Amino acid sequence: MASVSLLAGCALPRSGPSKREILKGDIQQGGNTHVVYVDDRIAREASFAPSYGFGAQFTGAGAVGADEIRPGDVLGLTVWENVDDGLLASMGQSNTNLQQLQVDSNGYIFVPYAGRVKAAGNTPDELRRVITQRLEQQTPDPQVSVTRVAGDGATVSVMGKVNGQGVFPIERPTRTLSAMLARAGGVSIDPEIAVVIVKRGTNTGRVWLKDLYANARNDIALRPGDVVLVEEDQRSFTALGALGGQTKVPLGSEAINALEAIAMVGGLSSNLADPTGVFVLRDEPMSVARKVLSKQVYGDQRMAYVLDLTRPNGLFVARDFMIRDGDTVYVTEAPYVQWQKTLGAITGAAGSANALENVAR
Repeated sequence: MASVSLLAGCALPRSGPSKREILKGDIQQGGNTHVVYVDDRIAREASFAPSYGFGAQFTGAGAVGADEIRPGDVLGLTVWENVDDGLLASMGQSNTNLQQLQVDSNGYIFVPYAGRVKAAGNTPDELRRVITQRLEQQTPDPQVSVTRVAGDGATVSVMGKVNGQGVFPIERPTRTLSAMLARAGGVSIDPEIAVVIVKRGTNTGRVWLKDLYANARNDIALRPGDVVLVEEDQRSFTALGALGGQTKVPLGSEAINALEAIAMVGGLSSNLADPTGVFVLRDEPMSVARKVLSKQVYGDQRMAYVLDLTRPNGLFVARDFMIRDGDTVYVTEAPYVQWQKTLGAITGAAGSANALENVAR
């Protein structure tokens, strides 16, 4: 009796809240969580999965013209003059080479006797015609050649899990995302878990590496200033309670259902688990919550989905219920487990009291 009184004043150890305690948190009972028993309809309505891909601001952008001159490019200029004593050429020479003419931040270069010339936005051939028109007013029949010495004016930064990080120019062979990744040496992680992120100004898009090569729409044209980042997939769920293991589990690139999630951590503990109390806890977006609850709600909703594996179709429903990033899979202990712990504590306390009595004697 003394042992029972002692246990009444303290809590027995356990892995977390009981099924009854979670159910008491239902909004209908004054709590702040929607407790929903999963059936075929709920599993179907909650099967929303945020998709990876690029929006119109990425897919609608055309390829950068490989010949277009941009600020930062370095140009080479050669001028031939049809006179012995030309404007630019030295005595006895017919041509003049002007190398390392860098296009300034405003897009201009300076050419003697032609002045400041707008180079950015033109191709080398278009710039050649502009300079020729400027010079032919001062020297008869000038011939001009324009070449791009270095095309670093349009660059893309590639970083993260690639074999060669760096800043690379957009050139004719590297105008698309897949080509630029190849230019950086490819990814340095398992392609199955590689996510490619492209940041362009305030917009960000991401795609699975395998989807990049499987769908040509994802192989977007790159623009100057783009940042390409390759990361390992960070999506995961947390497994807690009466399971074979309690840990944070990566989701990987494949869709995982509740049965697979349980199996990934060793399944239900046969000595502890309550198969009627398998919970999936998540914050559900408003659009999905409205479908699941069949009523108007506003903002993200805190949901506790209940999977009863003992129902006739319980295993099928669990197989159809998909796990998402950030989910918590929690399995409650069977009610008799607490009775076992209580009895064990009582008999253990009684045994300790007998031992003390024997020592006292």
